[in-house]
Parts: sequence; structure tokens; C-alpha cells
Amino acid sequence: MGNIGSQEAISLPAPRFDGRTSIEKSLFERRSVRQYRDQGLTLDEVSQLLWAAQGVTSHRGFRTAPSAGALYPLEIYIAAGKVRDLAPGIYKYEPDEHKLVKTCDGDKRIGLWRAALEQSPIRNAPVVLVFCAIYERTTRKYGERGTRYVHMEVGHAAQNICLQAISLDLGTVVIGAFNDKEVKKVLKLEADEWPLCIMPAGRSWIKE
Repeated sequence: MGNIGSQEAISLPAPRFDGRTSIEKSLFERRSVRQYRDQGLTLDEVSQLLWAAQGVTSHRGFRTAPSAGALYPLEIYIAAGKVRDLAPGIYKYEPDEHKLVKTCDGDKRIGLWRAALEQSPIRNAPVVLVFCAIYERTTRKYGERGTRYVHMEVGHAAQNICLQAISLDLGTVVIGAFNDKEVKKVLKLEADEWPLCIMPAGRSWIKE
């Protein structure tokens, strides 16, 4: 369930369920953005990104991204650096209550940057999202093939963030090159939690 240290919980602003940007426009404008303006994000923007990735959309617990067997192996952590009304630190997203739980104090973006081969987007973004998986949640039902299902699921969730970012006039990029053990150390993950991808997010500077 993650290494919940201080147990400081932050209720997130309620997500919006409509917007001015059509899904077609978001698809058309989606690009990998690696440079961000030196501006912070709001808690509302962070809330919306997290909801897009794994938000609960049904009284039965179904979420924004499909999951094999509705087993939901994904866990999302954020490294907050410049987010209004959110102290720098590592936070875990709790979808059921749409809240953040602080797991570590202090700005850890530099640690993630080093663990990810010093890729500049991670160092420069005001917030960095990290998708992790507890494979056992899926493989105990589907066996070895469950690993494939987990990887399919993180792709769905990551694309949700890409499209949501466009509607918020933000940019993001999916990063898969990093040292797993070093990322685990920075985030203080449990032994059964494995990082899958890193997504820095911020106000776009240049689109590719």
C-alpha cells in the first residue's frame, strides 16, 4: 500500500466533468512536451490530472482507465515542487477519497531527475507524476499474462493524462528510461511496488 509516513492527508478539489476542449481537439494537439515555463501549478490542476489518470467514476469503484478484472494494480505518486497550496514533497494519490497522502517531506525532483538519467523535463517541471504497479493484484488472478494487462493499463492511464493536460493548457511527456531501484529509493516504495513510467507536467514552453 505504499510507505505512508507522516499520514498528512490533503483533500483535493473536486474534479470537473466537462470542459471547453473537445476530445478530438485534445487528440489533435497532443504532443510530448519537455520544456516548461517557470510557473507553478494550482492544486485544481493537479487534482484534475490525477482524476483523469485514476479517478473513480462509478459507485461500483470503476475508474477513468480500464483495468483487467477491475483489480486496479496502479498506484500514482507525485513529486511536488511548485504547486500552490501544496508543500514540496512526495504524495500518494488515493482515488477512492480523491485525496493526497504525504509520504515524504521536501522537494525530491532532483532525486528523480538523477534516477532517470538526468532527463531535463523531470528537473524543470513543477510537478512529476510517477505511475507504479503492484503486479500481484492482477497476476494472482491472471497469472503471467497479468503482467501484460498491467502494462496495457498504465498506457491507458498515461494517455488520459496527456489528453487532460491539453485541456488544461499544460504539457507532459511519458518517460520510461530510469533506474527502477533508484526511483523506488527516492519514492520510498514498498518492496512490491514497481515504477512503470514518469510524467512531468507543467505549462508548455515549446511543443515538438
